[in-house]
Amino acid sequence: MKRKILITGSSGLVGTALTAALLAKGNEVIKFDLREQGASRGDVLDYASVNNIVSGIDGIVHLAAVSRVVWGELNPELCWATNVGGLRNVISAATQSPRKPWLVFASSREVYGQPIALPATEDVQLSPVNIYGRSKVAGELLVAEARSAGFRACTIRLSNVFGTTADHADRVVPAFARAAALGEELRVDGLNHTFDFTHIDDVTRGIVTLIKLLETGEALPPPIHFVSGRPTTLGELASLAVRLGHPGASIRTAAPRNFDVARFYGDPLRAKTLLDWQPLVQLEDGVARLIKAFRNVHQANDADKLSR
Repeated sequence: MKRKILITGSSGLVGTALTAALLAKGNEVIKFDLREQGASRGDVLDYASVNNIVSGIDGIVHLAAVSRVVWGELNPELCWATNVGGLRNVISAATQSPRKPWLVFASSREVYGQPIALPATEDVQLSPVNIYGRSKVAGELLVAEARSAGFRACTIRLSNVFGTTADHADRVVPAFARAAALGEELRVDGLNHTFDFTHIDDVTRGIVTLIKLLETGEALPPPIHFVSGRPTTLGELASLAVRLGHPGASIRTAAPRNFDVARFYGDPLRAKTLLDWQPLVQLEDGVARLIKAFRNVHQANDADKLSR
């Protein structure tokens, strides 16, 4: 019997990749996103719609969110309503469903703010410095409260996931990869800011592995990282992209944004211990693939223009 798995935020970077991975393993995937079409189009702020779609589901991966720090700064009310209120709707519908679906909640490295010690483990104090991070902390508390009442749910924390050309164009890895592929200028906001860049293939594999554990009825894991564990400065990332891309690409530096965390990289040991998961895609390989993909897209667009 096929499992019916709901993915909220299904049209995003992680949602798209996870949908493909779950379908490939024989699951039935139910999409739910404002950017989907037809019956799959839905808003987590609409409780009636959430309740209706959750009623026939075996499991939920909750990715729907105002998913970027900068968007949260621009519209903090929507960020809080979506990231906290939307999750509350999903949990409420799931706990009242007769099928009692499990839940995976996607949180973020932003919950830590600026960790004092690195690499950060999952037990580091949560001290977010922006509205997006605070909304994710509030979401984690909702999940913890539901777990204490018997709900099978788990929080995952992600960091700078990358890997496809369909990502937001101004996110740092796709922005650098595209510019390097085309020989354009790379703008670096905060040369020495350091992050943990994790490939979408690794993140997807981690979530699929966690789903298997949730379905076994075994003890629920505490919050868990899917991170590379490797620190990379934005300057290093830009230089890598230029080296792998186009020799004509240049790098321009600018001041960092005042709402960004300056340094983060996480410890993936808990995922290794509990799930036998570890990152497999090296940053160099992931960036090289992305640059090649952007070149292919550009060449296809040029060919399309010539054929008209």
